[in-house]
Amino acid sequence: MQVTLIIKRILATKSVGSNGFETRELHGTTEEQYPQTLNIQFTQGRCTLLDNFKEGQKVKIDVNIKGREWTNPAGETTVFN
Repeated sequence: MQVTLIIKRILATKSVGSNGFETRELHGTTEEQYPQTLNIQFTQGRCTLLDNFKEGQKVKIDVNIKGREWTNPAGETTVFN
């Protein structure tokens, strides 16, 4: 899926866990009638791709959406993307 965004902020790279796994997030706003703010997460070697961009810049990003279900202790099921 491709999404066009205006970059709102680019966060610093974070190390997750003890195995050296890295993530970095970009927050951007869509240009629709009802704009949405999206969080796009980059992982591992793709984190450095964000070094080439700045806040306020318009970008087109190809994203892979991943999700999973989770059932809490009360038996309620929710989905995380």
